[in-house]
Amino acid sequence: MGLGLALLVLLVAILFSLCFLIFIGTIYFELSNSDIPPGVTCPAKLRIIHGIMIGIAIVGKILHNLGICSQIGFTRYVRETLMTAKLGKDPKLFIKDLQFEGVPVRVYQPKSPSAGGRKGVLFFHGGGWMFGSLDTYDNLCRYISNETESVVVSVGYRLAPAHKYPAGFEDCLNATIHFLKIAEEYGVNSSSIVISGDSAGGNLAAAVCQALVSRTDLPQPLAQVLIYPLLQMIDFNLPSYQQNRAVPILYRERSVFYVLNYISGDVSVMEDVLDGQHVPVDMKLNFRKWLGADNIPDEFKVRDYKPCIMSSHSDDVHEAVKNALDSACSPLLAEDSIIRLLPKAYILTCEFDVLRDDGLLYKKRLEDNGIPVTWYHVKDGVHGIVGFFDNGNLTFPSGKQAVDNIVNFIKSV
Repeated sequence: MGLGLALLVLLVAILFSLCFLIFIGTIYFELSNSDIPPGVTCPAKLRIIHGIMIGIAIVGKILHNLGICSQIGFTRYVRETLMTAKLGKDPKLFIKDLQFEGVPVRVYQPKSPSAGGRKGVLFFHGGGWMFGSLDTYDNLCRYISNETESVVVSVGYRLAPAHKYPAGFEDCLNATIHFLKIAEEYGVNSSSIVISGDSAGGNLAAAVCQALVSRTDLPQPLAQVLIYPLLQMIDFNLPSYQQNRAVPILYRERSVFYVLNYISGDVSVMEDVLDGQHVPVDMKLNFRKWLGADNIPDEFKVRDYKPCIMSSHSDDVHEAVKNALDSACSPLLAEDSIIRLLPKAYILTCEFDVLRDDGLLYKKRLEDNGIPVTWYHVKDGVHGIVGFFDNGNLTFPSGKQAVDNIVNFIKSV
């Protein structure tokens, strides 16, 4: 055997061994760290998807340690490659990549004629403020535009950790203001614009709606659509955070990891934030009226919940993450004077999602202030399920039902 062939065989053996170790490591991590309770939809599919995500992260970490590329960059690249394989022209839509006030956007405009002004839908993608893009949410935005016959504007805001708060929020707000001003150019009735988003995008959608209530020079949004939104960065011991702390695809610790990368970039204080050390005691007492578990219906506190009282705090931790207390980061903390001016809302929650109670608490706050709320609860759903509404063999029927429910709401307002 020649030296070249021997080296090739050795290289193949090394690569095979590495892939095998990654595969075994992924399975071990998934089985030892995840907890999928009875009642979760399609548990086998969920484990496969989460396993793929873990495998990507592991390979990214290896490449990062070898100095080849960053873990975040690799993860973004692979996710986009996997989720954008079917991109192409749509026979029913004009699709254009533009910039609104310097912010990348993708506009989906139905080709069919419209007798009057169409609705407009601004969409802010999820991904923990760190992942997601115009491409990864292209399929969902096409579907919404086609099914509602609305002009959809997907916003490609700047991502953490390179761009921390308020960069993403400001991008979404500026793009929204621009579209409100020029909506008529796209055949959209400027008083019929819905602001929407999922997960971190739901946080941004809620924050943008709150920022617009004081603008008398602009038409107000018709409605807000919040899909399993993260709405507070104060209490990570609510019932849903305890019950679903290890349910894929969003662990309790991972949600705080995303929050910290968004607001400060300092993940060293994660354990302190999980314990509530970042919130002064007087603020905890004040926020209890909105965040207390007493505001959550008893039916959601039956499964594996123990009340947790956050009775101490650290000034250093508070200083490191004080942006978390801004209402633009935690819309649930906005004053009643802002809440009562908001547009009608659609809120989607999932039973097996750490963010479930954020949606439930915001629902109550809105209703207490006279804002109509349409609530859709996916009883067997997990975080991110809407993103798998049309994913080939890994499609979740509950995700498709949820997306169709969102579409029906947009059509009805």
